[in-house]
Amino acid sequence: MALNAKWDELFGGDGTAAGMTLASANAPAGPGGGGDGGGPDLKADQGPWTSSGGVAGELRTTTATAVGELAAAHEGVAAGTEGFGSTATLNAVHDSWKTRLGAVRDECGRLAGALRSAGKDFGERETDTTRKMTSATPGRPSSGSW
Repeated sequence: MALNAKWDELFGGDGTAAGMTLASANAPAGPGGGGDGGGPDLKADQGPWTSSGGVAGELRTTTATAVGELAAAHEGVAAGTEGFGSTATLNAVHDSWKTRLGAVRDECGRLAGALRSAGKDFGERETDTTRKMTSATPGRPSSGSW
């Protein structure tokens, strides 16, 4: 059996030609078509990305505050515990937490920018794709640029 005949048998079924369409491109109903043109589940919405970027930015601020509070709480520890065997351990714990919190703060700052940028990019691409899809002749792009 030829490939096209097999394809039609598997996906056409009722004698109609099997086809493929871009999701949400107002595909015809029936085998190979999306029927109602697809749903919003494939839409690249910028909202979640922008929101996540805001949360990461808030977490960066909170972590930066924690680093400051840790430093303030540790002031005078060396002088107040001089001669104790635990002084070196307290300093090591402080330095370890300062490094860890600093890394979290910096990563949250990096993520905040990256997530906001991704949201902006998704929003721009969604707008551009919608514009191109609505201005295209069915079956053909209007400008030939995609």
